[in-house]
Formats: sequence, structure tokens, C-alpha cells
Amino acid sequence: MSGKQPVQAAETYTQAFQNDTATLSGKSVQTNMYFTKMDYWTVKKATFNFNYQISQLASRDTSDITVSINGVKFDSFRPQAKTGEQTETITIPLNLLKGQNELEINGQILNQAGTHYDLAQTPANWLTIEGGSNVNFEYDLKEADNTVHSFYDHFSGQDTIAHQKSRIVLPNQPTAGELTAGMIALSGESRVITTQIDQIPVKRLKNMAAQQQDYIMVVAQYKQLPQRFKKQISAKAIANHGVIKTDYTNGKHYLIVTAPTASLLKQTARFVANQELMRETNKATETVGSDTATFTSSLQDNSGVKQLATTSTTVTGVGHHETSYLVSLPNDRSNADGTTIQLHLRYSQNLNFKRSLVTASINNQTIGSQKLSLTHTNGDTFVAHVPRGMALGNTFTVRVAFDLEMKDHVQSDNTATPWAEVSDRSKIHVKSEKSNDLLFTNYPTLFIKNETYNDLAVVIPKHLDGNDFKTLTNVFNLIGNFAKSNTGSIQFYTKTPSKQVLAHHNVIVVGTPQNNALVKQLNHKLYFQYNRNFKRLISNEKLSIERDYGKTIGTAQLLRSPYNSKRGLLVVTGANTNATYLASTQINFQKNIRQFTGDAIVVDANNSHYGYRFKKNKYIDASLNKKELISKNSQLILYLGLAVLMLGILGATAVLVIRKQGLLNGGKKHV
Repeated sequence: MSGKQPVQAAETYTQAFQNDTATLSGKSVQTNMYFTKMDYWTVKKATFNFNYQISQLASRDTSDITVSINGVKFDSFRPQAKTGEQTETITIPLNLLKGQNELEINGQILNQAGTHYDLAQTPANWLTIEGGSNVNFEYDLKEADNTVHSFYDHFSGQDTIAHQKSRIVLPNQPTAGELTAGMIALSGESRVITTQIDQIPVKRLKNMAAQQQDYIMVVAQYKQLPQRFKKQISAKAIANHGVIKTDYTNGKHYLIVTAPTASLLKQTARFVANQELMRETNKATETVGSDTATFTSSLQDNSGVKQLATTSTTVTGVGHHETSYLVSLPNDRSNADGTTIQLHLRYSQNLNFKRSLVTASINNQTIGSQKLSLTHTNGDTFVAHVPRGMALGNTFTVRVAFDLEMKDHVQSDNTATPWAEVSDRSKIHVKSEKSNDLLFTNYPTLFIKNETYNDLAVVIPKHLDGNDFKTLTNVFNLIGNFAKSNTGSIQFYTKTPSKQVLAHHNVIVVGTPQNNALVKQLNHKLYFQYNRNFKRLISNEKLSIERDYGKTIGTAQLLRSPYNSKRGLLVVTGANTNATYLASTQINFQKNIRQFTGDAIVVDANNSHYGYRFKKNKYIDASLNKKELISKNSQLILYLGLAVLMLGILGATAVLVIRKQGLLNGGKKHV
């Protein structure tokens, strides 16, 4: 290590909350937001910028909002005497900051009619918390030391990524093994990035453009390493294993990830993709052998049981209170019937139990309520069943609302009693199932199994340019965001693989008809096809395409694999590499892919993007859909079976009775 620079100062970073705009209703409202302070910051100032709207009928003289951090109240204010969106800038006490922080908003919203302040709850008691609220940090940056874990903390730090100081670098013309290793490393980083708009780019060595305070991961086989990095690792030291080594020069920070063979390089990349291992490596050099345990053990599903919060949540005062919890499903699963929310509660004894209750909702849809009871104040359980057929998505919000009333209450709510608590033992039991849709609503989860890559075969051009690297960054940023484990299979091919490989893998095809032969082969299967000389995309029943326009647009299409009807196939293509890159710009972040519900996307040079659906049968595996229908309707089928059986018995009985009656009548005739 050489040329270490002094500590740099006067850095700033604004961390936006992930919460969408949400309205809280009631006289007393509460919600929580979360943010992170990096360990390598010496924070000089932290500012909470709170964007909100309050009911036009709310009194500005008696309504108030209180802000707490990590359970400690530190600021209260009254709304400004105006309507519409407002912003309150609040300085956060530095001594209250931790690594992971919970910011709590409590509001008392009282409506005014003349000189009377209405204590009765009405729909006009509301506070809307706008998206875009954030925490701004001013800090001194502590430079990384020479250990692997210190480099990793900075490299994956949200400020480093947002300021575009992190990147992964591969050889100018990487081998399939180097590409696989690079994308494994990228996916490992993508899965722990906390923002929805940032990514770590993958670049070629000649486009590295290292600057001061940059953190660059160089991934290459040893023979492909530039000489300056080879000097750091002798050929003898790398003979039988991979090496991960830090190298800091002139304020530029490098992590060399190398190995003598492709298989060892991929194994070494899996180590890099394991957050736990990287943070535990408190030395400058780590070696990785073929028998090194690199599999990811974190971020698992826990059999569908999700803890709502790590700490108990308490609400105080008379009126309506709301608190919310963000829940994430494994990204290759979707909700199935049978999901329940189990709330463990405690509450005060001075309530009017005839009028006090708790209500649970998901994504603002109420799923159940229960009255509070004097006999269960010290330990109550409320189980709410998610309605049959309710779609949850991979991320959803559970909201718990309390309506607390006291007998003969005529005073303001601003009191420590009554109170109610949601215990940290509260859970949601998610009964989930793997989605079976071959649409972008199920992308990239259709390429994920057990939270990791599901036998991915990626077919790319033999010679890659800068646009190709940007395309691959986009594709694997999203896939990595969904892959919670680093153990899956992924393999790159620079020429068309065998039919056996294509039949037994989930295939991603990236490129133009000129640089990827498989694109040409698949042209007759594409929803948006190329003309005869493969120079432009042409019109179809969904979209008229002008000749020159067809040369500039890119398209991403989810096909039923022609090599295996039970697998999907993704084609990202355009008439040139820039058009191909444009197609990838809508499959890079979750916020982008959520816009599309069909099986084809078109993007032009003006960033206009359109979604289309072509296939009538959306199911990847029709037999699975039949099994799912039978499973979902098993009770109905049982009842129908019993009904048919009863009808059969009744019919048989009627026949026997008629025959018996006929015989009796016949007997009389022969007498």
C-alpha cells in the first residue's frame, strides 16, 4: 500500500426514505421511517427534511407534530398557516444517531369550527407524508484502511455508489468465465444496495477512469491482469487458489479479485458476493480455494414467517393511531391463500372497551378488526386472515390502527394514557407460491429459484463494446437485486450454445442480429421482428414503426422458449448496441420493471417506453396452472364430489324404489 491520503472533509449525502406517499387518518397519528448512517462517517450535521400536507380544516394553533429518533423525542412543531405541501427542516441531535436509525412521526390533528376544537374523529383528520422526505448528512469521510472489509464497506456504501465512485472492472475483452465472475460479484453487491435508483457499473479496463477516492474492484484471470496489479501478487502465491487483495495508490482504492483458472475465479467471485465473509475479512489478502465455503447464509425466508419489527411499537393518547410495517416476500414467490397476521398486543386498563379496537390492513385494504378487552390488557393476540385471492406483490405494507377511547373524555389527546403496544413478537405468516406467469410482472423472478439464479445461460456477442457492458450492468443489477443467495448457476456463452443447453437452461440473449447469431435464429419467434436484412425492427399488429425509427429503438421480449415449452427466454436487442442498451434501461430497477405488465417492451432514443402483451396463454407451465387451480379449489371439488355422490345414491335409491314398486304392481296382476 502506498500514497495514503489524509482524511477528506466536507462531504454531503442525501438519503431519501423508501416510503411512498401515504396518508394517516385520525386525531393522533404515527408512522415510522428508517435510514442508515455509514460507519466510516464522522457526522458534522444531520438534517431531516420532512415533506407533508395536513387537512385544510386542521387548526394550526392546536395541531402539532413531534419527531423522535430511536425512541427519543427531540423536536415538536406546529404546521404553517397555509394549505398544500409544506417542508419542515429539522436538525437531528448527533448523539442520538446510530448505524441503523428509526425516525418516528407523531401528530395530533385537531379540526377547528369557529372557536370550537372538534375532538371527535372525522375523515377530515389526516396527515399526508409525501414521498421525497429525506435526511441530509454533512460529514468527514474516514478513508478505508488496507483490510478487505474496510474496502468492502466503502465500496458498497450508499454514498460511494450514489457519487459514482464504485465500479467493477473487467478485461477489455473478457472471457466467458471472467464475465460470469464479474456478474456474480455485481449481483452480490446489487442485493445489498438500499436505494432504488443507484447501481455499480461494470466497465472495461480501458474505461476505468480512476479518480481520487474511487473504489474499484478488478476481476480477471491472473494472465489477463494488467502488469501493475500482477506486481502485487506473485504467480507462486496464486498457483492453486484465488486471491482477493487490496491495493491503494495515490488516493485510489483497488480490490484485486483474481485466480489462475475460470472455475477458481468464479469461486473467488462468490466469496466477494457474500457480504458476511467480506465484512469478516480483517486483513489485506484473502485466499479462496475450490473447497472454500462461499455460500450465502443470510437473507433467508424463514419458512414464510416474517417479524414485523425488531422493537415493540407503542402509541399513546386518545383517538385513532396508525403504525406501519414494510414486509418483503422472497422475490421468486407470490402470495397464496392462507396468509395471516398475528399481532401480540398490550394496552392500558383505563379504556372504554365498548368503543376501543384494533384494525389491521394491507396496502390500505382492511383485513380485520378486533375489540380490545379488559381481561387481556396485559397480553392479547389478534389474528387477521388475508382475504382469499388478495394480491400482495413482493413488497407490501402492513398497517395497524388503534382506536382508543376513555369514558367521559373531553380533554385534548396530549397525554401518556391511554396507550397500546404492538409487541416485537408480532409476525406475518406468508403462505406463498412460485409465480407461473411468463410476463414482466414476474421478471426476473421467473429466472430465480430458491432465491438464487435458476440455471441461467447468457448468450452475448463475442466482442463487447461499452454499450454492451452498460446493458449487462442493467440486466444483472435487477437480477442481483432479486437473488438473495450466491449459489445459483450462471454461465456466459459467446456463441450459440447446443440445443441441450438451450433446452435445460433459462436463456437470456443480449445483442444485435449482426453480433449475436442467436438473435437472427430467433427472429421469427420475436414479437417485434427485424426486416429481411436485419437492419431495423418492423411494424406489427401492435405498433407501426417508421423505417428510420426502427433502426434506433430497442426491445426486451419475454418468449416461451422454443427449446423447452416450460421455460422462459428473454431477448434484449436492437439494430445496434446503443439500441440494445436502450432496451435494458427499463429492466434495470424494480421501479422501472413495475410499469410493465405484458411480455414486450419498446424503448426509443427519447426515453419513451411502451409495454405490450402478445401471448394469450401467460403461464410458463400449463400443467402447473392446472395443479394450482385444483389445489385452490380442492374444497369446492370435494363438495362437488360429495354432491355428485349423493345425487348418485339418491338416483340409485329412486331406481330401486321404482323397480320394487313395478314388481309389486306386476305381482298383483298375476294373482
